[in-house]
Amino acid sequence: MKSLMKNLGLLLIIIAAVVLIAIFFTGSSAVNDNAVLGGSVALMVVGLILHIVLNKKFAE
Repeated sequence: MKSLMKNLGLLLIIIAAVVLIAIFFTGSSAVNDNAVLGGSVALMVVGLILHIVLNKKFAE
C-alpha cells in the first residue's frame, strides 16, 4: 500500500498521457473538445503535485 501511495502521482500522470495519446491516434473528435483536453491537463497537474507531496512525505 505504501508503494502505491508513493507512486500515485506518477500513475495519474501516465493515465492522463495515455488518454491524450489514445485520443490523438484514434482520430476522435475529442481532440477539439476542451473539456477532455483540460481534464487531462488537470489530471497531469494534480498528479505532479501529488508526486511531489507524497514523495516528500515518505522520504522523511
